[in-house]
Amino acid sequence: MRIATYRHNQQRHVGQVSADGQHVTAFQVSADVAAHGALRLIESLMAGGTLPALAPTAVAVKDVHLEAPLPLPRRNIWCVGRNYHEHAKELSTSVFKDSNTNTQAWPIVFTKVPECVVGPTDAVQLPGSTVSDQIDYEAELAVVIGQGGKNIRAADAMKHVYGYTIVNDVTARDVQMRHQQWDMGKSFDTFCPMGPWLVTADELDGTRTHVRCFVNGEQRQDGPTAQLIFDIPTLIETISRGITLYPGDIIATGTPAGVGMGMKPPRYLQAGDVVRVEIDGIGHIENKFV
Repeated sequence: MRIATYRHNQQRHVGQVSADGQHVTAFQVSADVAAHGALRLIESLMAGGTLPALAPTAVAVKDVHLEAPLPLPRRNIWCVGRNYHEHAKELSTSVFKDSNTNTQAWPIVFTKVPECVVGPTDAVQLPGSTVSDQIDYEAELAVVIGQGGKNIRAADAMKHVYGYTIVNDVTARDVQMRHQQWDMGKSFDTFCPMGPWLVTADELDGTRTHVRCFVNGEQRQDGPTAQLIFDIPTLIETISRGITLYPGDIIATGTPAGVGMGMKPPRYLQAGDVVRVEIDGIGHIENKFV
């Protein structure tokens, strides 16, 4: 199943997308439930409920404005740094070269504030050169937790996955390095495009899909999730150590090689650039930087 959050006739809806991705049918829910997109549906299902009834008619996806499937995450988005071998290698000669972090020992985990989430076609706001002029893209598969838990074993972790979506972990590189802990450079307003919808785990194996990124039509990133340094079960096990995960929590799993910072010389984003992220089995998001 694909679950989308969208605006139609100036109202937010959450609905089920058709198998061909061409139509969406709203769930019959209150405005408060729809305001949180797929979140309240996941919470209800995990509490033993069922999906709400669907409206009698569908609308064309081309006639709605898609929003992030989880437009109001319940808390910060969990993110993982340098989690593809080639990406870790490309940054080893950048400003990260002096880092003594062993990327093979433990995942690098940071967060993005929920307020930075925007939709799959929304504009991303560049903060201005006085704040940062080193804005970078990071195409990522995001895991959405279904059944929550704490101290989840890797062997059981996939039972806790409700589904998957796409995120672009937009980053202000100079701010990221200035503060050492990465949250500030990752959390500027609009710095987490997400979508186009949530695909449930029964329709997609996130451990065997492919992430790609294009900037102005030029392919920059291309990585199979099978090449993650720390796979999805390991990430869930690590992040849930002593910390309760809740239904609807989001884990961005890391980005493949090909980020702007890793190029020689670095190629950061400029006003007017368009970044497209594609993941097999989900679809794509495409955002203009303004």
